[in-house]
Amino acid sequence: MIPKAVKLQVGELSGTDLVHADDSRAGPEVAPSISVSTTFKYPDPSTNPASFSEWDPLKPETKHIYSRYTQNVSSRAEQVLSQINKGYALTYSSGLASGYAALISCQPKCIAITDGYHGYHNTIALYRKTRQDVEIIGIDDDFKQGTLCWLETPLNPIGESRDIQYYADKVHAVGGRLVVDSTFAPPPLQYPFKWGADIIMHSGTKYFGGHSDLLCGVLIVKTREEWLSLWSDRAYLGNVMGNLESWLLLRSLRTLHLRVPRQSETATALAKWLSAAAGADKAVDGIPAGMISKVWHSSLQGKDRRGFDPAKQMEGGWNATFSIQMANADHATFLPHSLKYFVPATSLGGVESLIEQRFQVDPSVDPKMLRISVGVENIEDLKDDLRKGMQEVASKVSLCPKILLRSLADSLQVRTKL
Repeated sequence: MIPKAVKLQVGELSGTDLVHADDSRAGPEVAPSISVSTTFKYPDPSTNPASFSEWDPLKPETKHIYSRYTQNVSSRAEQVLSQINKGYALTYSSGLASGYAALISCQPKCIAITDGYHGYHNTIALYRKTRQDVEIIGIDDDFKQGTLCWLETPLNPIGESRDIQYYADKVHAVGGRLVVDSTFAPPPLQYPFKWGADIIMHSGTKYFGGHSDLLCGVLIVKTREEWLSLWSDRAYLGNVMGNLESWLLLRSLRTLHLRVPRQSETATALAKWLSAAAGADKAVDGIPAGMISKVWHSSLQGKDRRGFDPAKQMEGGWNATFSIQMANADHATFLPHSLKYFVPATSLGGVESLIEQRFQVDPSVDPKMLRISVGVENIEDLKDDLRKGMQEVASKVSLCPKILLRSLADSLQVRTKL
């Protein structure tokens, strides 16, 4: 289970590790079988005298007892995740479940969090129902003794990077811990342990799953002892992955090194292409004038006032999910439904490109913002799709602005009530 030393160039991810890190648990079949059993036969004490108290869930030769503890496919997936993240990985039933598990493990009385995925703010609100003395502060406020800093980078939904090392040093100075939500930047894009993270969190639903067909959460810690503590908590929280989802995850991990670099390369080129049209008073490469007001992406950030360079932290490439601000809210409402290759849907990280008016799932977001998750399609096809879609929407809005504005107003009113 302990990750082996690997010799990789900066930003590389070993396809060999993704395919073979779990070989010690493999049977005679080439493709892993789907495990559907929840319970397993006890070893015969005459041939295997080890008692339950001596059972070690980290060892590949472990005999499975009950799937809430371990089962073959989830254990294999965790072994691969441990190898590629350079730590000890544990899977959960969803990204939010893994976030809640981190809170239960750390037991913070002060949580520093600013912006990011609204789901985790709601998870923290649930945690506070059990610990009403928990204080919530911003990541740029003064940290108190024992603060847990929850740092999401790149940040959802805009896709800009935050300085992990800066916040690690800041929270460690008060004896606190740093959890980094690295969902937008899986290996090989970013390795948060290099920059001081104590726990890495991923919504494995996204890039680790990669095919929009499973729910998964992942926590990665640095030591065996931390892993065993999380594993014990998970056994009694009951938030384990299902058997089929574990099998889908293991299948998907085999191609992570092929999918993510391709998505990163395409998204970076797409963000720069769209950025060239932002604020333009004339058409740029077929994008109508006045359509886009801003594009956010780590590659467009540059150094901040403290000298943080996102390129150093994002050593394996830029994130494949980012956001654009349309100049007109009507354009943002109708563009996702005027495209051929971009699916108008939430989530991210799949092989298909997605686009959504983000405020439809997070009413705190400006309705002019669109979040884009780039898949593995050809970049010229994606450009042409956006170009034609923007031309179509610009034409429609100019012909019937009052109807579209009324539709948007009605939508906003419904969302506010929800």
